[in-house]
Amino acid sequence: MNLRDLKYVVSVAESHHFGKAAERCFVSQPTLSGQIKKLEEELGISIFERTKRSVEVTPVGEMILNHARKILEQVEDIEQVAQTFEDPLAGSLRIGAIPTLSPYLMPSILMPLKNTHPQMILVLSEELTDTLTERLKNHEIDAALIATEVDEQEFGVMPLFKEPFWLAYPCDHPIASKAEIGRADLDGADLLLLAEGHCLAKQAMDICHQNRQDQGDMADLRASSLETLFQMVSAGFGSTLVPALAMRGTWRSDEGISTCKLKLNDAYRCISLVYRKSYPRQQALDAFAQVIVENLPDSVERLAKEKR
Repeated sequence: MNLRDLKYVVSVAESHHFGKAAERCFVSQPTLSGQIKKLEEELGISIFERTKRSVEVTPVGEMILNHARKILEQVEDIEQVAQTFEDPLAGSLRIGAIPTLSPYLMPSILMPLKNTHPQMILVLSEELTDTLTERLKNHEIDAALIATEVDEQEFGVMPLFKEPFWLAYPCDHPIASKAEIGRADLDGADLLLLAEGHCLAKQAMDICHQNRQDQGDMADLRASSLETLFQMVSAGFGSTLVPALAMRGTWRSDEGISTCKLKLNDAYRCISLVYRKSYPRQQALDAFAQVIVENLPDSVERLAKEKR
């Protein structure tokens, strides 16, 4: 048994396919299949149940898989500790971000990050909050940019900024005649939301004091992305809340959409960088966070201080 075999086992378990696992591991399928077969013979058990249509992990395989993941995580930690000793900012930094933030924040920080820390390699992924925290627990990413609270006994939390919400609505919407939009205007509004799983959907309902029952027919109109929501607003289906950074999106050129900043004390979300407390490269996280804070627009409120 060796680390290579354990990597093969984890890859097959995650892809449920020997061919795809072989591609991920940059080996031929016969090589990968043969090594796993040898491992199963060495252990005297079947890690996988193979059929013509699928590959599933056996009950005993699940137990072995848990140990394999822990071993590979510990090996990665050893490599990162060694790398930290040489240069804590060098190497890859695996960052996850929620999809309602990443497309609007990353364009502002990628070039400054490259210029300031050329030795740092940013590996970015977009996922929903629950997936990001699960991947963080599993050591699949190093930190995550999210907009909800987490268990601070389990994770370290670095608050970065408060992001106000704006209201986007069709130009001919009745609310367009309002000089200022207050709480009463939002109560019972025809609010368009993202699909369940997006934290922004719950935040929008909380700000507007709504729940699914209040939405009536609007509850069936759910979008998978902010860009789709903007198209629905432009088509006259309703209004939606927009995080401040997304106000710089290309959708602003749509003449069918009007916007107004909400002047409500609770109309904002807090963006934080969340990480495992055991993560050894704290300096890399600090440097990454600093680049974010230094390149934020004035439309948001910084919670972490810029270096002077």
